[in-house]
Amino acid sequence: MDWNRVEGNWKQIKGKAKEQWGKLTDDDLDTIAGKREQLEGKIQERYGIERDRVRREIDEWYARLN
Repeated sequence: MDWNRVEGNWKQIKGKAKEQWGKLTDDDLDTIAGKREQLEGKIQERYGIERDRVRREIDEWYARLN
């Protein structure tokens, strides 16, 4: 699955994102709307971790979706 499919199926996938990153609010998830850069930024903001680590976490999460 490429990231465009994540964006297209965000309503179904956002629950899995909420399980992975529980500090993200429903409003955050609605604002993100499946956009990877927005997801990276919100995770970084909520958890206070560096962008490289956020990218690795998203890559690992994304791989588990497939």
